[in-house]
Amino acid sequence: MTYAMTLAALSDPMRRTILERVVEGPRSVGEIAEDLPISRPAVSQHLKVLKDAGLVQEERAGTRRIYSADSAALGELRTYIDDMWRATLGRFAETAEREEPKP
Repeated sequence: MTYAMTLAALSDPMRRTILERVVEGPRSVGEIAEDLPISRPAVSQHLKVLKDAGLVQEERAGTRRIYSADSAALGELRTYIDDMWRATLGRFAETAEREEPKP
C-alpha cells in the first residue's frame, strides 16, 4: 500500500463516508448509495478510487458487485498513523523533560 494514495483517497469526505459504510459490512453499490446525496455512478467512481488505494475489495455476485473493507490495508494504515503518533508523543515527552519546572 502506498500511503500517499491511501491518504489521498481518504481526503475526500464522501469517500470517507462510503468507506465507513463498507467497514460496517459488505454492501452493493445500491446499498452504499442509499440516502447519499450523490448518484450511484458517482458512488461507483468513489469506490474505484478506494479500490485503487487498496482500501476496499470487490467481489462479483451475479450481476452485482459487493464491496468490503480490506482489513489488512486498514491495519497497515493504522500502523502508519500509530507510528507517527508515537514519534510525536516521544518528541513531546523529550521537550517536557528538558523544560525546568516553574515554581
